[in-house]
Amino acid sequence: MARKSANKALDRESNMSSPEQEQTARANLIDITDLHDPVLTDIQKQVLAGAQAAADQIVLRPDVILAAAQTQTGLGDFGADDFRERLEIWCQAIDEDGNASAVTRANLFQMMIRYAATRLRIEDIVKRHPEILEIDIDRPIIVAGLPRSGTTHLLGLLSADRRFRSLPWWEAIAPVPAADEAPTPQDSNPRWTKAEQGWRMMESILPYMAIMHEFSPDHISEDIELQAPDFSSYLIEWLALVPRWRDYYLSHDQLGTYAYLKKCLQVLTFLKGPNRWVIKCPQHMEQLPALYKTFPDATFVITHRDPVGSIRSQLTMYTYAARMFRKTIDIQEPLGYWPDRYERLLRACVRDRDILPPNQTIDVYFHDWIRNPDPILKEIYRVADIPLTDEALADLHAYLADHGEQKQGKIVYDLERDFHVTAEELRRPLGFYFERFPVEIEVR
Repeated sequence: MARKSANKALDRESNMSSPEQEQTARANLIDITDLHDPVLTDIQKQVLAGAQAAADQIVLRPDVILAAAQTQTGLGDFGADDFRERLEIWCQAIDEDGNASAVTRANLFQMMIRYAATRLRIEDIVKRHPEILEIDIDRPIIVAGLPRSGTTHLLGLLSADRRFRSLPWWEAIAPVPAADEAPTPQDSNPRWTKAEQGWRMMESILPYMAIMHEFSPDHISEDIELQAPDFSSYLIEWLALVPRWRDYYLSHDQLGTYAYLKKCLQVLTFLKGPNRWVIKCPQHMEQLPALYKTFPDATFVITHRDPVGSIRSQLTMYTYAARMFRKTIDIQEPLGYWPDRYERLLRACVRDRDILPPNQTIDVYFHDWIRNPDPILKEIYRVADIPLTDEALADLHAYLADHGEQKQGKIVYDLERDFHVTAEELRRPLGFYFERFPVEIEVR
């Protein structure tokens, strides 16, 4: 009875339009008109000057990074040594990026130390509690799809169901608490507090980036953060121009890194259950064999949308952030990398999609989702064998009410003005994807 009444309520409420949200979005259009010739704010100038002054202190060498992590944690066991070759290539690839700004190099240096420290803490807790590796990651729901194809919204929505375990940003960047991150009467969650400080800093330095890609403490994170301590994944491709790493990553089996992702999920489940996870990452689209071998009982949700919208968003985001992360701004830089990178990702998805069991897999089309998400949600719950209860439904509706699209404003994307390319030119090499999946063209 609970499931039937929940479904009826879902049918009624999801068909209600939101004119207030639409009006707000129209009123809050954000047109970034200085992409090519940025007008820097005072805080942006200060951050750039500070990073440049400290540039000589950034030494991108594995021994320096690992030693810093050992000093920070007081630990010494990194586990299996195969990650060292990957870390070496990370450092080399970043060093080869001659247009990376001092801010980029500093950020990546500190990020690699953080991942090395996380790896030390992961290995330490598993060594002290070997039973962690016996924890079952029970039939996770795994979302894959291009950025801006509905994955983030779907992940957040499913995470609102409290029966699922998900990965908020504050926990993703610090899965195992450090010694100084234990709760105190003054701060019940120091990891959350640190994540909040980082988020506020990002908002102050690149406010439009914060709208394009949220990193608030409670925002549900991609599981890429749990692959990075193994020094793999496509992560650093989003942070620097690293073709050496891209080629290495794409030519090496990622099964070991996906096993490390699972180990991280086991550690997090040990620290705080339950063990029914919902996770997502666009990278999964090109790693479906490794994903399936690692989580053979998962429910796989693959989202699909006109790739041109995602590429357009990435080109704009890259160029906007370039005022801080690149020495000079050249639109040919992202144009020469990202359309090709998306094509590689989509070709892998088309090649490998049918290895996923039909009775465990759902293809979700954005044009269907925005018209009526109810049948899609019901199908996900059915395939995952989870009843859609009234309590779960209330949580889902609360999330939808609080997370209207573009509440903070809507970025204007203009391919022809900003990048001198048309949507059709970007779409033309991707005909194979449209032939395989019935995706509607959105960007004209």
